[in-house]
Amino acid sequence: MNPIISAAELATELAGPRPPVLLDVRYTLGGPPGRPEYEAGHIPGAVYVDLDTELAGTPGPGGRGGRHPLPDVAEFGAVMRRAGVSASSPVVAYDGSQGWAAARAWWLLRWTGHTDVRVLDGGLAAWQGELSTATPTPAVGDFRPRPGSLPLLDADGAAALAGTGLLLDARAAERYRGDVEPIDRVGGHIPGAVSAPTMENVDEEGRFLPAEALAARFKTLGATDAPQVGVYCGSGVSAAQEILALEIAGIRAALYAGSWSDWSSDPNRAITKGPTRG
Repeated sequence: MNPIISAAELATELAGPRPPVLLDVRYTLGGPPGRPEYEAGHIPGAVYVDLDTELAGTPGPGGRGGRHPLPDVAEFGAVMRRAGVSASSPVVAYDGSQGWAAARAWWLLRWTGHTDVRVLDGGLAAWQGELSTATPTPAVGDFRPRPGSLPLLDADGAAALAGTGLLLDARAAERYRGDVEPIDRVGGHIPGAVSAPTMENVDEEGRFLPAEALAARFKTLGATDAPQVGVYCGSGVSAAQEILALEIAGIRAALYAGSWSDWSSDPNRAITKGPTRG
């Protein structure tokens, strides 16, 4: 199944006999919650899901586990059921444009066993239909999460993969190099990781590049020939967008959910700075 859906395709499906469950996951890193934007206007029928509180757990002491650790599985299941998600229902998630937050919802649902999940390509910015300010009350769904359907890495697994396969760093190149670090304790990257900024997965309008272009990009980075591919970012959110892009290109990749915010919280973990893998 294609993991993305165009705005035109979504409009057709919403008008059809089996409309998908819509999740509005608008989120801005370091910005205000997305609920006010949702309340000001959303795709009709969409249910708001908060990334910080519903698609992530509570960070551990000293930042261990990262800024956006994976949510408690049972609590995530309850959130999805309240949103109307059932095991048999198609689901479409969308955010503002770049697909970071929507991909987080997509990854969590796929990881916990849901098979019919897509991301709106280009996000709400691509939607040409009407918007609604009504808050829907969907029938409670029956989705029961079963984690393990997508590969997952911890810090030790990421360190090992950087040596035996391909570990991609989805952050901006200047953060990979360690030139700047606006959020975490220290800048740089995991030794052996390769820089692969998520912004290069989409066009100027926030839509994913064609599958052929993404495949060519990841082949250049070494993903085609690697025995295993993993991805991390700052806190495990934008890395999900990179995993989605890899999926479009036909490449399965593992997520280091704790990402750099987890890695850099441990002073015993090695750090490399500069433009090379190290």
